Amino acid sequence: MIDVKKSLSDAEERMKKAVHFLEEELARVRAGRANVAILDGVRVMSYGQPVPLNQVASVNCPDPRTIAIKPWDKKQIGAIEKAIMDSDVGITPENNGETIRLGIPQPTEERRRELTKQCAKYAEKAKVEVRNVRSDVKDKLKKAVKDGLSEDLEKDAEGDLQKIHDKVIKQIDAVLETKNKEIMTV
Repeated sequence: MIDVKKSLSDAEERMKKAVHFLEEELARVRAGRANVAILDGVRVMSYGQPVPLNQVASVNCPDPRTIAIKPWDKKQIGAIEKAIMDSDVGITPENNGETIRLGIPQPTEERRRELTKQCAKYAEKAKVEVRNVRSDVKDKLKKAVKDGLSEDLEKDAEGDLQKIHDKVIKQIDAVLETKNKEIMTV
C-alpha cells in the first residue's frame, strides 16, 4: 500500500526540480545583458585540474554590457582566456594584463528570435519532465488500486496531482515569458 500524500509531495518536489533546471538553463542564455551565469560552464585548467572559473577568479558585471574577470593568480590569465575561448560562450575575451573583460554585444532582431526559440525548447523539456512525473505517479496509483487502495482515494489523488501539474506548468510558462521579455527588450 502506498502513502498517497508522500507520493504527491515527492511528485511536486520532482516537478519543482524541473522548474529549477529550466531557470538555470535560461540563466546561461545570453540575452544582450551581462550576466555572470553564462560563465558557469567554463572550466579552467588550474594546476592540472579543470576547476570552475569562479574558483580561480572573481567575476562581476561593472556595467550592463561588460563582464570583468580578475584572476587571483595573475599567472592564470592565459588559462582563463583559453578556457573562455574553448567554451560555448561565443565571446572573445580582452586582456589588459590584470583583468579580462568580456564585452556583451547587442543581439540582432534575428538573433533575439533564435534565442526565444532556444528558450522555448528548454521550457518544453521541463514540461515533458513534469508530464513524465505525473505519468509515473498515475501508474503508481493505478497499481495501488489493485493492491487495495480505494478508487475514490485514487481519483482524489489524481485530481490533486493534476492541480500540482497545472501549477508547475504555469510556473514554467511564467519563467519562459520573463526570459523572453528580457531577450526581446532592446
